[in-house]
Amino acid sequence: MLSREEDLHDKFFYAVKSTKIYCRPGCPSRRPNRENVIFFDATSEAEKAGFRPCLRCKPASADPGIAESLCRYIEEHLEESLTLAELSKFAKLSPFHLQRTFKSAVGVSPREYANALRAARLKAGLGEGRAVTDAIYEAGYSSSSRLYERSDGELGMTPSSYRKGGKGERIDYTVADSPLGRMLVASTEKGICAITFGDSDGALEDTLRSEFPAADCHNNAEPLSAAVAQMLGHLKGETRQFALPLDIRATAFQRVVWKALQAVPYGSTSSYADIAQAISKPDAIRAVATACAKNRIAVAIPCHRIVHKNGTISGYRWGVERKKKLLEREKL
Repeated sequence: MLSREEDLHDKFFYAVKSTKIYCRPGCPSRRPNRENVIFFDATSEAEKAGFRPCLRCKPASADPGIAESLCRYIEEHLEESLTLAELSKFAKLSPFHLQRTFKSAVGVSPREYANALRAARLKAGLGEGRAVTDAIYEAGYSSSSRLYERSDGELGMTPSSYRKGGKGERIDYTVADSPLGRMLVASTEKGICAITFGDSDGALEDTLRSEFPAADCHNNAEPLSAAVAQMLGHLKGETRQFALPLDIRATAFQRVVWKALQAVPYGSTSSYADIAQAISKPDAIRAVATACAKNRIAVAIPCHRIVHKNGTISGYRWGVERKKKLLEREKL
């Protein structure tokens, strides 16, 4: 440990009683006094003893077996309402350390992982033409009512609509002038499902229909007048905050990234690396950039506030110039 030998990097771990932190043997931090050091064979043993992972050498990532075994356990017990206490007993970790270790490795919490698995199985079953009730229970939902309560987040629509490919789902949209060119705002009965910018109405409408191919899209400005007014007021710098109900359709990872984007304050910027760090996935910078590019609700999910680490601006779905204008306006 004292010589920081590379070939022993993940062979054992040491913990410091005075700081309650455990490290890899090659950690660059200052060496503690010998009387304060305890050695462990695995990170799970250190966490079971009440130590937390070092933020410099990140030893938790050295023991991926914990998260992997938890994933397998959750997959095998999807029909059960697993509690954090039950998972902690299985993993022999405290609830706090289990939650932290799992989210660091997987990117979402155990509950979010289980929900995503159920939703994926449900979508597969519905896509194969199974009856809605059969697909719900085969996916691991304990009751149909529990799914329908969360159908917005799980499917973006009711199971019966999803089974028909969204056929019959109504989407109202309108196109208006804005400081960033033509702006399309679209909404389902659940909330705003798209805010996009472009140079022509036809292109914006074609994009909407390509993303919601089985829905019934109607050019209908009346139900969207309040939302359009809020958006225009915000884009003109008249208001910093606005509240719109959103119909967010995303994978579990995209949902986590987009939630982190919404936490970036008005007038500020963050980097793709910062967002990856915020969601406990520091190596997922490229995946974060992809999730930003998949965002279809501009401004309300402020992916325009994400720039490169060196501050350069690039990579905006609706054009770099629009991104620059948004950032310049927010800094006024």
